[in-house]
Amino acid sequence: MPAPPTAWTASWLAPARLAVAAFVAVALCFSGYRAANDPTGVVNFFSYFTNLAAIAAVAVLGYGGLAGLTGRRPVPDTVRGAVVLYVAITGLVYGTALAAYPEQLVIPWVDDVVNRVLPLLVLADWLLDPPARRLRPVTVLGWLAFPLLYLTYALLRGRAADWYPYPFLDPNLHGGYRRVAGACVLTAAGFLLVGSAVAAVGNALAARRDARSGAVPSGRHARPGTADT
Repeated sequence: MPAPPTAWTASWLAPARLAVAAFVAVALCFSGYRAANDPTGVVNFFSYFTNLAAIAAVAVLGYGGLAGLTGRRPVPDTVRGAVVLYVAITGLVYGTALAAYPEQLVIPWVDDVVNRVLPLLVLADWLLDPPARRLRPVTVLGWLAFPLLYLTYALLRGRAADWYPYPFLDPNLHGGYRRVAGACVLTAAGFLLVGSAVAAVGNALAARRDARSGAVPSGRHARPGTADT
């Protein structure tokens, strides 16, 4: 496991977050502009979980970078962890199930940024700056709320508009709703497993940091460069 963040790490982490947020935002703007001017459409663009997760990552990294530079309160760790989970899942699903579907590609370099580069950078951010407090198992369950809401939206809108953002959600393909149900169960299990791993790694790194600094593990700890309030 990587070492806890040092003062030197903290000095560049905030501007690095801002830089990543700006770069991903540019990539999303390119993709969104292309979608608005082709049959994909703006509504469909915002109906991809991948794009929603990337937008959330831009918001969290952007605010996190700004908070680190100005001394504002950092992004809550429960929110950061949720974004890590969502972006990680998009990368895993893309790499294992969607990369073979060329129709999913709007702009190749954007897909590389959103589906390959961003998950790695968000995970690295989590490892370099682990949560200030121990994350409880109930937190992981809470992270599943948004994916479940998204799934409900995607299926209902797909039925109404006859358009599904991902092949494994499309009941018109081979296997129908039975295949869709199986894919949803597997995806939910993946969210739970990956979410548990994200929380466990964050807790382990936080405990390691606390042990080195002599802090009380269950207390409230300031992030590097900020003060306790």
